[in-house]
Amino acid sequence: MISVEEALKIVQANPHTTAVVELPLMASVGKILAENILADRDFPPFNRVAMDGLAFCFEKIDFQKIVIENIQFAGEAQKTLQDASKGIEVMTGAILPLGCDTVVRYEDINIQQDGEAKWTSLSIPKEEIVKGQNVHVQGSDRHAGEVLLQKGIKISPAEIAVMASVGKSKVQVHSTPKIAIISTGDELVEIDKTPLAYQIRTSNAYMLSAALRQIGIEASTFHLIDEEKTLYQKLKEIIAAYNILLLSGGVSAGKKDFVPAILADLGLEKLFHKVAQKPGKPMWFGKTPTGKIIFALPGNPVSTFLCFCKYVLPTLKSESKHEEVILDKDIIFKPDLTYFVPVKTYFEAGKMMAKPFLGSGSADFANLTDCDGFVELPASTQIFKAGEVFGFVRFR
Repeated sequence: MISVEEALKIVQANPHTTAVVELPLMASVGKILAENILADRDFPPFNRVAMDGLAFCFEKIDFQKIVIENIQFAGEAQKTLQDASKGIEVMTGAILPLGCDTVVRYEDINIQQDGEAKWTSLSIPKEEIVKGQNVHVQGSDRHAGEVLLQKGIKISPAEIAVMASVGKSKVQVHSTPKIAIISTGDELVEIDKTPLAYQIRTSNAYMLSAALRQIGIEASTFHLIDEEKTLYQKLKEIIAAYNILLLSGGVSAGKKDFVPAILADLGLEKLFHKVAQKPGKPMWFGKTPTGKIIFALPGNPVSTFLCFCKYVLPTLKSESKHEEVILDKDIIFKPDLTYFVPVKTYFEAGKMMAKPFLGSGSADFANLTDCDGFVELPASTQIFKAGEVFGFVRFR
């Protein structure tokens, strides 16, 4: 049996591998970027007007009376200031006219019309005008050739906008892994069936499938009975067809917990079996010679979900962040195991607090509906005091 820290290191050292595929830009949303995106030109590509108003040459202008000689609209070719003592009306997003270096907002000037002549004065003190104001200088955000997006990030609408701006109609991404979710157990029946007195409806497969769907992955689900030959043949077929397997049940010490032995018979390398934690101690993790990975999770629902959140989810997401919470009540736990306790979080005086729900054990999955995640209490001590800070595994 290994520690939680050792188990996590082993999982992280054996990530799943995916192919790189090229997709149309809009089909890449939610995928993991597999190439660096470079600026094809400066950002912005020209001295861009940042406010509707009047552009002029700061050193040449007479702030008492500024004659307006032209208008520069967004999308027009650059115009030139013919008389350095005059100004040009400009619109947001337009290229700054040649000969101008400063823009004053419409709100800060008083435009007047004398026949065909148009002129303005300032409605603010000239001391408030700064040379270069309201001009988004060419290349001030990024220069041509700079990396705008690093490969390995998850593509969101913000990344779509950046890629569109550099003309990426197609983008290279990591393909979504093919994942199979396999529930084992003779006691399970489908959700549309009426269970007998000694049966229960399957729920773990739906829970895991829903959790994967939240990160954009559609998984296939299977239910296998606890019969050795059937398990061997079906697992052999599923391993051949999928990149990642998530098994639920059959990994503990029961007379029908055949999964570890069958995975060994199928040639998988066991990287660990049993973790010093509660819940989820019987967890098994391994891989095929070709690099496919298998998580065999305990069958009790809370154990299944905790192991998924702690070990599986970080391998599938491009980013993960460490969170901490403050216990709001004492917890005593004597076994030399890392203890994951479901908690409800709330804020108090700007700090994230955690209210424990000790429940009735790893089968009490209804308890999870009141919670936001698990507080991680290390095996190094037995008394965890209110006010102490601990790691937090979020699922909501």
